[in-house]
Amino acid sequence: MSVLNTTLETVNGVVVVLPEGRLDYDAAAGFQSTLEQTLAGSDKPRGMIIDCTSLSYVSSAGLRSFLVGARAAKSAGVPFVVCSLSQSVREVFTVSGFSRIIEEHADRAAALAKLG
Repeated sequence: MSVLNTTLETVNGVVVVLPEGRLDYDAAAGFQSTLEQTLAGSDKPRGMIIDCTSLSYVSSAGLRSFLVGARAAKSAGVPFVVCSLSQSVREVFTVSGFSRIIEEHADRAAALAKLG
């Protein structure tokens, strides 16, 4: 069983989600639940950034959790972006077409600047 640790930080009303480890089948449901619960809370964030600095792997199930999170954010009216993708994670995003669906930024500072 893989381990994915996910921490949340809030910067000026923007929630920064920091997944660490492998986002595979075993971890995807928990990660998706974290995204959905954060977006469904009474204190809706101004934006959501998934900071992938410490994300080492993403499977198809992990990609699905990104997609569900992005859709939940869209329906809540919350901007949803990713940043700091490693080369291997970026490759998965590109090959799967997710790079055309979810906005990507080089790093957290760029993502925060975009979200104001």
